[in-house]
Amino acid sequence: MPVASEFTLFSGGAQGAEAEFGKQAEAFGVQEINYSFEGHKIERNRGLRMLTQEELMRKDVSLTYVSKLLDRNFSNGPLIRMVLRTIMYQVDAGLEVFVVGAILDNGTVNGGTGWGAEFAKICNKPLFVFDQVKNGWFTWKDNAWAPVASPVITKAHFTGTGTRFVEENGRAAIAELFGRSFGTAK
Repeated sequence: MPVASEFTLFSGGAQGAEAEFGKQAEAFGVQEINYSFEGHKIERNRGLRMLTQEELMRKDVSLTYVSKLLDRNFSNGPLIRMVLRTIMYQVDAGLEVFVVGAILDNGTVNGGTGWGAEFAKICNKPLFVFDQVKNGWFTWKDNAWAPVASPVITKAHFTGTGTRFVEENGRAAIAELFGRSFGTAK
């Protein structure tokens, strides 16, 4: 088993899947960095990394581009822009990406989380999604989603993100992912 304390979770500390990834990281002794910005409501303060306005501007992305890529509309509000930027920091920092949500018929992941999954694809990073509706893990391979039975965390720097509306099966999937990867919680 790898030494959990040599691994770092990069996340956002938000309600739902991100908070659950953080809770598991802490329980297993994995280091945690949560990217956020002033005024953003988060549940996890462990390893909090507040991004400056300058840092956030470096990750500016066209909402028209994101909307077209995900085949849905994102409002032009300042909050969603900031959230999309923090997601880019999370994905940039991780060498593999784990997401909890739902894969839609068009191959994207639901909600703002979908941007994290698409950005991971663009960056050509190993990507795993636990689909709460299909109740299973999938990986992005050869430009398509393929079922994967039991992924494990293999990179010392990894990203954990996902829906604010994490279900019990999503919580269990995150806990089992950490258990398979690091053994028993501390």
